[in-house]
Amino acid sequence: MASTGMQIFGFVLALLGIMGATVATLLPNWKVSADVGSNIITAISQMQGLWMDCTWYSTGMFSCTLKYSVLSLPAYLQTARTTMVLCCVLAAMGLCLASLGLKCTRWGGGRRSKRHAAIASGGCFVTAGFLCLVPASWFTKEVITNFLDSSVPESNKFEPGGAVYVAFISAGFLFVGGSIFCMSCPGKRHGPQDLVLLPPPDKLLLQQQQQQLLQQQQELQHQYCSLSPLDNKTGYSLQDYV
Repeated sequence: MASTGMQIFGFVLALLGIMGATVATLLPNWKVSADVGSNIITAISQMQGLWMDCTWYSTGMFSCTLKYSVLSLPAYLQTARTTMVLCCVLAAMGLCLASLGLKCTRWGGGRRSKRHAAIASGGCFVTAGFLCLVPASWFTKEVITNFLDSSVPESNKFEPGGAVYVAFISAGFLFVGGSIFCMSCPGKRHGPQDLVLLPPPDKLLLQQQQQQLLQQQQELQHQYCSLSPLDNKTGYSLQDYV
């Protein structure tokens, strides 16, 4: 089983991963306008995210527009929305299970229960990392493809923004943290697997004395019942001599 220090290190990585995935989901700079050509006059910078599009103007104004219509969005953007939300939910569930599977905590049951909780949390973290990696990779591919397309005007060309890099780093953190917790799989061990709660010493001594007294009473009853009727006679009978 993984050591306590490694488990804490994996827990911290998973915590950073879920925080990064949440931030990347909410950031509006999944792709930013590319500085190519000299056709940008009024707008300084344009950013597009999963939920809104923002624009910096030369006058210093900053405006954002929410994407209300889901069906009008391209397939890669709809997929990125869904998978990033699932990634955050699954990572949060894994974080709850990881707190039960840590060896340094008192809750979570015995050793076997803690190992099972650690394995389940590791599976949640690895799956969440995969769900975070897929939209980031697909989004980057679409942005690069449109950038290299000569038919797309220069004013509509974008580059991958900071949110994409945050998503990649978060996926790496989740993968490493999940792998550490998955190393806590149960193996064949000798001895008791779960904690055994013993009574206090006073009660244990009293129970032992009661058991000894009960055994002595049973032995006395057995000896008394094994005596024959002739052994109980105290006098002589005339029939014994006739």
